[in-house]
Amino acid sequence: MAKAVKLNYICQSCHATSSRWSGKCASCGAWNSLIEETKEKIPPVGGISGSKSFGHKVALEKLAHKETAVARIITNLTELDRVTGGGIVPGAATLIGGEPGIGKSTLLLQLAAALASQGLRIVYFCGEEATAQVRIRSERLNILNAPIELASETNLGNIIATLSNGPMVDLVIIDSIQTLWSDNIEAAPGTISQVRAASQTLIRFAKQKTTALVLVGHITKEGQIAGPKVVEHMVDTVLYFEGDRGHPFRLLRTVKNRFGATDEIGVFEMSDSGLRQVENPSELFLGERDATAPGAAVFAGIEGTRPILVEIQALVAPSSLGTPRRTVVGWESSRLSMILAVLDARCGISFSQHDVYLNVAGGLKITEPAADLAAAAALLSSFSGNALPTDHIYFGEISLSGTVRATGHVASRLREAGKLGFQRAVLSSAGDTGARVEQMKLYRIKYLKELAVDVSTCE
Repeated sequence: MAKAVKLNYICQSCHATSSRWSGKCASCGAWNSLIEETKEKIPPVGGISGSKSFGHKVALEKLAHKETAVARIITNLTELDRVTGGGIVPGAATLIGGEPGIGKSTLLLQLAAALASQGLRIVYFCGEEATAQVRIRSERLNILNAPIELASETNLGNIIATLSNGPMVDLVIIDSIQTLWSDNIEAAPGTISQVRAASQTLIRFAKQKTTALVLVGHITKEGQIAGPKVVEHMVDTVLYFEGDRGHPFRLLRTVKNRFGATDEIGVFEMSDSGLRQVENPSELFLGERDATAPGAAVFAGIEGTRPILVEIQALVAPSSLGTPRRTVVGWESSRLSMILAVLDARCGISFSQHDVYLNVAGGLKITEPAADLAAAAALLSSFSGNALPTDHIYFGEISLSGTVRATGHVASRLREAGKLGFQRAVLSSAGDTGARVEQMKLYRIKYLKELAVDVSTCE
């Protein structure tokens, strides 16, 4: 008599396992996230549990081993080469995630066309669209004649068989990993078991054949790539494609990179003919700046190795509510609360009777603590009604004592500001600039109260 297959219910949010179904996950509290899946069999270790297979001996190598450097695949997309650390490494697996409709497929189709025009063999598997739909997008992007090999397939076995036959493949694009399914797993496509098995199989194939692999992943409502977290650990590079639908700008951000720096960004602009690279993002983010309005300060930030100037806008208005509003776009709300508390306690400026709105122009998301001083300057400007000087930039971290702390990469920030015509920088009195920047005057402050006095006297 055949042995009954044991089923488990696995949460698609936290990967918790339950023996019975319930509407709410007991571990993470997510509703309707338990999916019925077949219990995966763990292969026994040789010599244990009656296993007859003891494996085979593998060759061991010394740590000091001379190997020839692997040549990267240069995509000729400058912004993409920047975030990957100088090009795509053969045999490397890259996972790219982003919101639906943000432009992931458009970016990868332009990447495939750029590499195919160099004589490389590019295979594109689209699991969410028919080949006719991809051709329509290719015609809009003016790359219809690019020698890209295209297929609409979701069966993992068929994909591996197709890649194994014929000439060597230089780059494989899977759009998306959540659509693939394997015959060996009794679960629906997109479940944790299917996503993990498909990713593991494709990555193993890419390593063996020295084929570059790019996987597209959906993201959850929290902004993280859907599926098991182990997929991000298995791949070599994790990229996030970010942007606001209300703005044409798109940011390609590096979260993990085994072959280059992390926290690097590439800037693109969405147009009717596809994604256009932005070589000078600072000039783009400041293009529609209104210098006469109060509540606007220019922040000189660092994204990876690239200095970027962006405008931070603040609006402080009297509130009739018992609890005034605090709205933040593009910045951490917790840091805004901290800045407001420091202004109240150390500078004697209270916002308890005012609504506060803070926005980072252009759809850029800032996580750098050096934006504290620029945000405080924008808040003080809006509160006092005095516009800040148009040729000033601000950067510095604010502590709870009201002290302005020094930040890194000062010389890079000043040089970028000097190129765009800014004449004066407001920064911490501590630390060294690292290099002399011509035609840039430095206004160095130690306490936030000095900035409050200076803004209140602006005309």
